[in-house]
Amino acid sequence: MIRAVFLSHTAAPSGAELATLRLLTALRESGVVDPSVLLTAPGPLVDRLRGRRIPVTVCGNAFDSTALTVSGSGPLRLFTGAAGLVRLGVRLGALVRAEDADVVVAQSTKALLMGAVAARRAGVPLVWQVHDRVSGEYFGRVMAFALRALGWSTARGIVANSRSTLRTLYTRGRVAVIAYPGVEPIANPARVAQRDPGAVRIAMVGRLTPWKGQEILLRALPLLRHRPAAVHLVGGTFFGEQDYRAELERTAAELGLPVEFAGHIDDPGPYFARADIAVHCSVIAEPFGQVVVEAMAAGCAVVAADAGGPTEIVRPEVDGLLVPPGDPVALAAALDRLIADPALRTRLGAAAHERSADFGITATARAVTGVLEQVTARRAVRAR
Repeated sequence: MIRAVFLSHTAAPSGAELATLRLLTALRESGVVDPSVLLTAPGPLVDRLRGRRIPVTVCGNAFDSTALTVSGSGPLRLFTGAAGLVRLGVRLGALVRAEDADVVVAQSTKALLMGAVAARRAGVPLVWQVHDRVSGEYFGRVMAFALRALGWSTARGIVANSRSTLRTLYTRGRVAVIAYPGVEPIANPARVAQRDPGAVRIAMVGRLTPWKGQEILLRALPLLRHRPAAVHLVGGTFFGEQDYRAELERTAAELGLPVEFAGHIDDPGPYFARADIAVHCSVIAEPFGQVVVEAMAAGCAVVAADAGGPTEIVRPEVDGLLVPPGDPVALAAALDRLIADPALRTRLGAAAHERSADFGITATARAVTGVLEQVTARRAVRAR
């Protein structure tokens, strides 16, 4: 059995971390991988991991994770943040060695730096599981180049969450695969009957942050010929994004829009179950689009931004609609089509549910296991 330590800098329940929770559960149940988790901060994810019988250790530290946030961080702060991660990596290496691990899996860009140090100190290979497109639009050109180079030079294996993400990485000579973040299937989603146009409900799930594009939806709503009865924005804020939520709330109030700000919800499933339409409208290319698959699994008619991961999920006019990112006029046109046509909503929702089966957690676990097997096998050969 492969003893794999999964390393993350955060225990906040964001999309990537919840996807990892499902993955670790599937890996443990496979009997091939024995996963454990090292976290460098406490948070809600700790109890959820332990609730699924996945060993977790929190390595307390004084590191400020915002020190390596590109926005608003100057060169000196970035340097001191990186130095802090290196020091933390030395401590983590001792913990990895104590666990007699076979491989370290870095779960974020911050985890990559400390994971590289930890894996080297423990004498085990590193796998980088990449949840972000390592591109200039996310990190800036210089930082993106540095991260690509660091990942290529330190990781023996790379697991990308989409083709879109994989294209932003250096992979030559590395074990590299795409492992779409899998969802747990919904056999028979509980659906309400398709509502008349004036009673339609719309849901958008995602962190309230400018690049996720909630503002685009709010700008599209006044353009609709058929107004929905309710719009639910489900998602919390962190990393200093509270001002953006306040701005969205002001916009909704000024325009008289029927918008509910639900905040962070651990399980958005009930919102998708009650919604007729689910919206995704990130303004830059989404690395994957986990909420798109979750909405499809629930049988929603989906409108998603035509960039990045969602283009690998949604087949236009077959199981959803795609619109140009950042275009409220195009989004309004797509929503008007769906609101006015219950039969179209029914057809797309049924096809979406069927399509979601292609993104099951079992396939994700199988792809990740394959990388871990190859990387640890190479280590065994070198050790002879």
